[in-house]
Amino acid sequence: MNNETLKNIKERRSIRAFKKEQIPDEALKAVLEAGTYAPTSRGMQAPIIVAVQNEQLKEKLANLNAQIMGATSNPYYDAPTYILVMAPEDARYPVHDCSCVLENMMIAAQSLGIGTCWIHREKEMFECEEGKQLLQEMGLQKNMIGVGALAIGYPEGTPSPAKPRKPDYFKIIK
Repeated sequence: MNNETLKNIKERRSIRAFKKEQIPDEALKAVLEAGTYAPTSRGMQAPIIVAVQNEQLKEKLANLNAQIMGATSNPYYDAPTYILVMAPEDARYPVHDCSCVLENMMIAAQSLGIGTCWIHREKEMFECEEGKQLLQEMGLQKNMIGVGALAIGYPEGTPSPAKPRKPDYFKIIK
């Protein structure tokens, strides 16, 4: 079947090398808006999406994430923008909702020629005291559950093709 959305889904890859060039505001806003159209439990729109381009804040986020990972490299791959996705701790299904938001944004970015990589450890980042301070610095409440983040920017180089899908990935029962 030939379909532009399906093509973008199949061609999307995790990008781990980014050009320094910042993505235009119009493209960033389009990606962020795509996240807001993700399905959420009971239509409550609990997730919060925060795009970070401030270099000092990006450095703090990268350092905290690396510390939790036990690494010294930048877990966000030096992307020009980080997008954090979180939800209040009293949200009904924060991991499910935020995961849908992240996926919508990855597909939207792909459709615009922008690369992304889903980054983990935001849960641990915003559970610790330093993370709670960063939440306040960003104007958010301390009671947020970090679910994931995107490193986002223009890819450096050409992504590898997709690995073959396993033959028993799905079944159709009639």
